[in-house]
Amino acid sequence: MISSEAFVLSLGVLLGSLTTWAFKRLPDERWQFLASVPIVKDSSGSWHGLNFTYYGLLTANALVFGVGLLIVLLGSLHVPTTVTLTLIFAVLLLCLPAAKWVARLVEGKPCTFTVAGAFFVGIFITPAVVHCFNLVLPEIGLLTIPLVPILAGVMIAYAFGEALGRLACISFACCYGVSIDAAHPAVQKLLGGRHFVFSGEMKKISYASGMQGIQVVPIQAMTSIIYILAGLIATFLFLKGSFGVAFMLTIAVTQGWRLPSETLRADYRGGGRISAYQIMGVFAILLAFALLYLLPAEGVPTVDLPAGIEAAWHPAVVLFLQGLWALVFLLFGKSMVTGAEISFHLRHDRI
Repeated sequence: MISSEAFVLSLGVLLGSLTTWAFKRLPDERWQFLASVPIVKDSSGSWHGLNFTYYGLLTANALVFGVGLLIVLLGSLHVPTTVTLTLIFAVLLLCLPAAKWVARLVEGKPCTFTVAGAFFVGIFITPAVVHCFNLVLPEIGLLTIPLVPILAGVMIAYAFGEALGRLACISFACCYGVSIDAAHPAVQKLLGGRHFVFSGEMKKISYASGMQGIQVVPIQAMTSIIYILAGLIATFLFLKGSFGVAFMLTIAVTQGWRLPSETLRADYRGGGRISAYQIMGVFAILLAFALLYLLPAEGVPTVDLPAGIEAAWHPAVVLFLQGLWALVFLLFGKSMVTGAEISFHLRHDRI
C-alpha cells in the first residue's frame, strides 16, 4: 500500500527529472518538429508536407497526465469510473475549443491557442456541470459527487497539466520572456544568470519578435516550477482530506502568478498594459472564494489512494486516455504556421 507521502514524493521525482531535461534541451531547434508527412507532389518532384510538432506531443502528454491524475484523485473518493470519465469528457468538450476561441477573441489570431482561456471557461462551467450531474445521478441510483473535492481535484490536475504544458511552449518558443537586458535588475539578480536562448527560424520567438539567439527570461520554466510545487503541496493536502485548502492554494498560486508573470513576457498578449489573461486570473480567484463561501457544507469524504490508483488502471480508463492523447496530439500538433518541402532518394550503398 502506497502512502500519501510516497505518492507525492514519486510525483516530485518524476516531474523534477523531466523538467530538468526539458529546460536544457527543448530551446534547441532540434526539438520543434517531430515529423513531416508528405501530402502533395509538385512538378519538380518534391513533396509538400504537413508538419507535426513536439508542441503537440508535449501538450498531449501534459493533458493526459493531468486527466490521469484527476482520475486517481476522484477514484480515491470512490466516484464511479463511468461518472468520472463522463464528467471529464463533458468539461473537455467545452474547454478544448475554448483554447482557440478565447485566443482569437483576445489576440485576434485564428491559429493560436491559449490554455489560460480554456481554464477561464473551465472554472465557470465545471461547477455547473457537476451540479447537473448531481441532479441526474440519484435518478439512476448513484450517489451525488461532492463539489469542493471535485473542484480541488480539477485544480490540481490543471496545475500539473499547465506546468507540463509549459514544456510545449519551450519547444515552440511561444509564451516567451523579455530579454534579460530588458528585465528589471531585481529579476536579473533573482535569476542568477539563468536564461533561455532559443534557436531556429521557425520558432515563434524568431518570426514574431526577431529574438532568436538572445538571452531571455525563462518564464516558461519559472511557471512550470511554481505550478509543480503548488500541485505537489495541493495533492498532499487533498490526500489528507483538506479539499478546500487544496482548491484555494492551487487557484491562488496559478492565477495569482499570472499577474507578475505577464509583465515578464514579450509575446503579444492583446492590447493594453493589463492583459485580458491577468483580468481572467483575478476573476477566477474571486470566483473561487465566492464558491467556497456560498456552497453548502458537505460531509468530508474519506480518501482511499489505493482505490484511486486501481481506478486509473481500469481498461476503459486506459483506452480513454489513449484516445484523448491521440485527439489532442492531432488538434494541437498539426502545425498551422509552417510548411515542408520533402524529397526522397535511394541509398545505393544499401541496395
